[in-house]
Amino acid sequence: MVSLENISKSYGGQQLFDGVNFKINSRERVGLVGRNGHGKTTLFRLVTGEEEADSGQVLIPKNYRIGYVTQHIRFTEETVLQEAALGLPEHESDQLWKVEKILAGLGFSPEAMGKPPEDFSGGFQVRLNLARVLISDPDLLLLDEPTNYLDITSIRWIEGFLQAWPRELLLITHDRGFMDRVVSHTVAIHRHQTRKVLGNTEACYTQIAQEEEIYEKTRLNDDKKRKDMELFISRFRAKARLANMVQSRVKAVNKMGKREKLGALDTLGFSFRSCPIKGKQLYAAENLSFGYEGGPELIRDFSLILGRQDRVCVVGQNGRGKTTLLKLLAGELTPKSGAIALHPSAASGFYEQTNVISINPMRTVEEEILCAHPDVEPQHARNICGAMMFEGDQALKKCSVLSGGEKSRVMLGKLLVTPLNLLFLDEPTNHLDMESCDSLMDAVDDFDGTVVMVTHNEMFLHAVATRLVVFRNGGVELFEGTYAEFLEKVGWGDDSDGEVSETLAMDSQKASPSKKPVGKKESRQLRSAIISRRNKETAPLRKKIEAVEEAIDASEQEITRINEDLIAVMQSGDGAAITALSKELHHHNTVIDEGFVDLEAFSDELDGLEASFNAELDALSGDI
Repeated sequence: MVSLENISKSYGGQQLFDGVNFKINSRERVGLVGRNGHGKTTLFRLVTGEEEADSGQVLIPKNYRIGYVTQHIRFTEETVLQEAALGLPEHESDQLWKVEKILAGLGFSPEAMGKPPEDFSGGFQVRLNLARVLISDPDLLLLDEPTNYLDITSIRWIEGFLQAWPRELLLITHDRGFMDRVVSHTVAIHRHQTRKVLGNTEACYTQIAQEEEIYEKTRLNDDKKRKDMELFISRFRAKARLANMVQSRVKAVNKMGKREKLGALDTLGFSFRSCPIKGKQLYAAENLSFGYEGGPELIRDFSLILGRQDRVCVVGQNGRGKTTLLKLLAGELTPKSGAIALHPSAASGFYEQTNVISINPMRTVEEEILCAHPDVEPQHARNICGAMMFEGDQALKKCSVLSGGEKSRVMLGKLLVTPLNLLFLDEPTNHLDMESCDSLMDAVDDFDGTVVMVTHNEMFLHAVATRLVVFRNGGVELFEGTYAEFLEKVGWGDDSDGEVSETLAMDSQKASPSKKPVGKKESRQLRSAIISRRNKETAPLRKKIEAVEEAIDASEQEITRINEDLIAVMQSGDGAAITALSKELHHHNTVIDEGFVDLEAFSDELDGLEASFNAELDALSGDI
C-alpha cells in the first residue's frame, strides 16, 4: 500500500497540489486523470522519489518494489531477449518463457527477439523498456501513456495483461476506453486536490459533478440565510424588545464560515473549419503501389474512393505501412505506380506527428496559429492555443523551445484554423490529454468533410469509423463497415487475453485463479440476474434520495413564505407570531442542512453500489 499524506507541490508560483491525500490499497488498479499540466506526471515522480513534495510525505512500505518505464534508453545486451530478461527477478532468472510471452504480446516476433535492440525504431525501443518493467513483476506498476508506442493488437494484449494484474497499478493514459476497461478505481486531480472514486472515469467525473452541485446549492443556501439574518439585524437593531433575537443573529452571522464560489473551469471545445464542396465523390486513388528504395513493397495495387463525410480509419500492427499509406494518399509521397484524382474544390490538410519542419522556430505558438490562414482572428487563435493546451502565457512561447509533442499540437492547431474538406490525420491523440481527445473526437465527428485517420484508439474507432483500411496477413484491404462489424465478422485473430491469463497463472501463487469462460446463454442469464440484483439493491437508496430532494425543495419554498410573513408580522409587533414563525424558519433550515448531508451520503453509497455492479458486468463481458 502506498499512501500520500498532505502533499503540496508548486512550480514557479503555479500550485499543482494543495494538501493532497489518497492511498493505493492492495490489488487496486488506479487510473489517474486530469488536464495536461495539472500534475499527473509530477505525482508519478513523487511516488518514485524522482521529485520531492514542498510539504507532506509519500509513505511506501519497506522492500516494496515500484516498476516504471524510464525515459532514458540505454541497452547493454546483444539481443532483445537478453535485454528484456534483465528485468526478471533473481529467483526467476531462468524463466525465459515469461520474457518471450511478454515480448510477443508487445509485438516482437521470434526473429526480432534475436536481434540487437539498437536495430529497432524508437517506438520499439520504448516497448522493450516497457517489457523489462512488466517482466520485473513489481509490487506497484506505474504506467504513463503506455499505449503511445503500441499498435492495436499490442494495446489489446496489454489491456488483458493489466486486467489480470494481481498487485497494484497506477495508470495515466489519454485513451479513456482503455483506462475504463482496466482500472478498479479512478483518482482525479481537480482544483489542486485529488478525488478517489470506486469505478471508472465516468463514475469519477459524475461524482465530482454531483459534489460540486451540492456544494453550490449549500453555498447559495448559506448566502441566503446570511442575507436574511443581516436584513433582520439591520431592520430591528433599534427595537429593544427584539434585542435578544438580533444579538443571536449577530453571533450566528459571525460564526458562519463563508463558502467561496467555485471558479469556472475551462471547458475544451474546438472544431475543424470546413469549406463547401459539390458532388458526392471527393477523391479517388487507383491501383497505388509503393515501397522505399531498397526495401520491400509495402503497398500493392491499393484503390480507395472517398465520398463526402466518409470516416475512414487505417488500422493494423506497427511497421506494416499505415503511415506510409496515409502519406501516399495525402500526396506527401509519390506512388511507384497508380494515380490519384481529386475533386477540383478539394482542400486537404495533413497531420503527422513528425512533420514539424513547416513550423517557424522564431514565431510564438500564437503567431504560428495566426499565420496558418489569412482570416484567422487573434481571439480565435488564442482559443485554439488553449484547446491545444497552450494556455495563458504558454501561447507566447517561442516554437524553438517546444518539445516534439508540443510542436505536434501546434501542427494540429494550424489544421483547426484552416478551411478544409479533406483531412488526413496520423495518430492525432498521442500528445493530447483525455479531455482534449474527447473534444477531438467530437470535432472529427462534426466535421463537414471527409476524414482518413490512422489510430489505435478503439474508442475512436467505435465512435467515428464508417469504413476501415486494415493491414493484416501481410497485405492491406478495405473493409466496408464499422469497427464493431469488423470485430464481429473478421476480428484480429489473436487470443491475447488467453495468453495473459496463462502467463499470470504460471507466474506465482499471487496470480488470480483462472475462470472458465461462460457461454452466451449463460452470460445472458448471469447478466440478467446481476441487473435484477442491482435494481433491487439500489431502489431503496434512490427512494431515499428522492425523498430528501423533495423535503429540501419543500423547506426552501416554506422559508421563502416564512421570511415574507416574518417581515410583515415584525412590523405589526405580534411577538407570539414572530416566535412561531422563527421556530418554523429554524426547523426548515435544519431540514435543509441535514438534507444536504444525507443527500451526499446516499449519493456516495449509490455510486459505490452501481460501480460494484458495473464491475461485475464488465468482468462477465470479459469472461464470454
